[in-house]
Amino acid sequence: MGHTVLAVPVPALEAVVRERTAFYDASFVSADPGFAHAHITVLGPWVPEPTIEDLATVAEISADTTCFDVKLERVEEFPNGLLHLPPVPDDELRALTARLAAAFPEHPPYGGAFGDVAPHLTLDQRSATVTRESVRERVAHLLPAAVTVDRIDLQWWANDDCRLLQSFPLRPRANDR
Repeated sequence: MGHTVLAVPVPALEAVVRERTAFYDASFVSADPGFAHAHITVLGPWVPEPTIEDLATVAEISADTTCFDVKLERVEEFPNGLLHLPPVPDDELRALTARLAAAFPEHPPYGGAFGDVAPHLTLDQRSATVTRESVRERVAHLLPAAVTVDRIDLQWWANDDCRLLQSFPLRPRANDR
């Protein structure tokens, strides 16, 4: 059984995240060149089988959101041991998640498991052999990573079937037109 995710791709970290995905479960490594293993989730899990109306709502929200930039600079750890990169600043990503969650209240971020949904790019999981320092060393040459948030990708995640379903461009900045 799979699920959909609305996510912002982060190409600069793709190789590292793809490698760790293969390490943990190669069935989640996508053959689709458009699929972004390295991403910041803005809403997921999302609608299992999106309707035309669902897709139109996401398209409207993305078209009403102006492109913006964030930086990924430091490796942090959530209380559950998830090692990640928080985007700075994160206010526009939080606002985007809030708008999407309000449009789809039956699909809260992370199924409603967390009170504060902090935007992040997942890198790894703490273990006896994986520490914040070891992850920091693995990604140091890629940081800081500048990310232009210019689209939302609708991704399908399932064993042996991860793929990009659709992309929704954000509104270009005035100086990008």
